[in-house]
Amino acid sequence: MNDSILPHLNATLNATSFVFLVFGFYFIRRRKVTAHLTCMIAALSVSVLFLISYVVYHYHYGSVRFTGQGYIRLLYLTILFTHVVLAVVIVPLIVLTLRRALRGEYARHRRIARWTYPLWVYVSVTGVIVYLMLYRLYPAR
Repeated sequence: MNDSILPHLNATLNATSFVFLVFGFYFIRRRKVTAHLTCMIAALSVSVLFLISYVVYHYHYGSVRFTGQGYIRLLYLTILFTHVVLAVVIVPLIVLTLRRALRGEYARHRRIARWTYPLWVYVSVTGVIVYLMLYRLYPAR
């Protein structure tokens, strides 16, 4: 097993993104548009930092094998699969959602944000769950 701090940083960045997303949603529901925008830009920035850190880590260390067995392995692989697929899907959705907001196309922004927000939250949360399962609950020896 490697001694990199990057997996811990990546989990922290995912959790931080989640917090910004929740507060961004809270603020827009209260019509605090500037606070909403600030939180969403912060969530995007943290997510970009995560992506950079993730790529750097996997470039240097490759993949880490999950050591859990039985039903927990199936659960882990299911979470990982949905996390990875939706992480790919969410990138263009985030770009499109942000683009519509910045162009002032608020009705179109809201329509796509209804999909983008829950998927982005799911990807952030499952990123932390994958980290916990892979590095804390079932670490490679």
